Amino acid sequence: MSAFGTGIRRLCAVVAAPTATEMAAQIQAALRETPTIEVRLDWLRSDRERTRLLAWLRAHQPRRAIFLATCRRRAGGGLFPGNIQSQLDWLRAAGEAGCSWVDLEAETMRKLPPESIAGLGLPRILLSLHDFRGKHKIDNGIFVSRSGWNEFHGVKIAIQTSTVCDSFALLGFALAASARSRKSFLMAARNWVVVPMGDVALPARILALRYGSALAYAPVGDATAPGQVSLERMKHLYRAHQLTKRTRVYGVIGDPIGHSLSPVLHNTAFISSKIDAVFLPFLVRDLPDFLRAIPDLGIGGFSVTLPHKQSIIKHLEQCDSLAADIGAVNTVRVGRDGSLYGYNTDYLGVLRSLQRKLNLPRSRVLIFGAGGSARAAAFALARAGAQVAICARRVAAARELASAVNAEVVPRRALRSESFDAILNTTPIGMYPLDRASPLDSRELHCRLVMDLIYTPEKTQLLKLAARKGIATISGAEMFLAQGIAQWELWMKRRAPQAAMRRAVLAALHAQVPGRPAAPRGKR
Repeated sequence: MSAFGTGIRRLCAVVAAPTATEMAAQIQAALRETPTIEVRLDWLRSDRERTRLLAWLRAHQPRRAIFLATCRRRAGGGLFPGNIQSQLDWLRAAGEAGCSWVDLEAETMRKLPPESIAGLGLPRILLSLHDFRGKHKIDNGIFVSRSGWNEFHGVKIAIQTSTVCDSFALLGFALAASARSRKSFLMAARNWVVVPMGDVALPARILALRYGSALAYAPVGDATAPGQVSLERMKHLYRAHQLTKRTRVYGVIGDPIGHSLSPVLHNTAFISSKIDAVFLPFLVRDLPDFLRAIPDLGIGGFSVTLPHKQSIIKHLEQCDSLAADIGAVNTVRVGRDGSLYGYNTDYLGVLRSLQRKLNLPRSRVLIFGAGGSARAAAFALARAGAQVAICARRVAAARELASAVNAEVVPRRALRSESFDAILNTTPIGMYPLDRASPLDSRELHCRLVMDLIYTPEKTQLLKLAARKGIATISGAEMFLAQGIAQWELWMKRRAPQAAMRRAVLAALHAQVPGRPAAPRGKR
């Protein structure tokens, strides 16, 4: 068993702030979620703030809490401006204030004589090995010599990963290392902490405990590195401390993917239905790389979003006839033998959203765009009897789609004079983080209804323009809910808890705060 314990004790909250007051508040918030806290002393802006924080910690530390102090120097990827001696002094002070562990990076350890480690006067040492550029191979991580390794109580490996396969290969290596003892320095460590770094590594961070890592890190405040998941989401949405090898894995693939509310939608349904499954967001730039990772992860199904809705088709064993006609897939089921089966539930999302507002057989509807979502919308509307028009930047794609559904092609210049019953935006223009843009201007909106398939933000610039003209609007949240519920029922083969899913998605949308997140100040 890990020295950090089991269950929630393996979920380590990272507190990082410039002042002792802010950090103390973060510690108090973190302790409501987990008893294990990493205190980033290097984030404090001065020695005075470090002194204040340790004095507070000495006076307020709960008995059952586990505190790990980190004072990472700039040479090791941290923010501490002092030298090694000053760093060690602060780590000793942290131990005296009640921290039972300290994080000592390899950059500092290399500068110390092996025989001096035992005499440092530090509590338990977690040796941290960081590769911020991803240059080291996963299985040759001898960042330090073997001499003196017995002085460390644990080893943390943090490697920058650029692909989904690499991030999970790192976890697989850790699982093998913790399961058996080998002669190499790294294989002999008792307490393993594995941290895949980078924006593609978010799913691997969530599953780290499942693979045998002693800890999984999650920030209380701002993220301290790309790919991090907040403590609240790590514990309550993804339930990282409860995931086991029996937990079924589902996900959404796309680029970008950070905006997606699919994890909120599907994980809420799993929790509500008491199903041992988790839904993860996969940033996928290389589709074949993700597909190679499916067997090892045991993925049972996944959603597909931009830009993979059409390219996924050539990798499928079988494709639903409607999805094949549309030429785009947004839902994949993985068979027991690993075969991939494709479906399209965007079709249902568009249809159900518009049928509540329009008598489709008597309506003329403009679809702006000609990608995968546009194809689903065009087939849905054409089969419902609507008169469909297509307008897209790519004229050839617009003509091809129009031919497939017997629609008309409308040039962009004609939008200022032509009228429609409804206009659908199927492009990503206006999606967070480029949410200040609109695919159409107000002079091009001559209709009774505007629907935007984008749902982050809930009220896009396009919908705001339409509302100012007195035009009725439909948020992409309605389509998102309808298609997502259909996905969940396809995978689970049971009715979805629709009310819970709707509440969770709308609450998440309403909680979104305008503006951009602050850039991370540190690493890991």
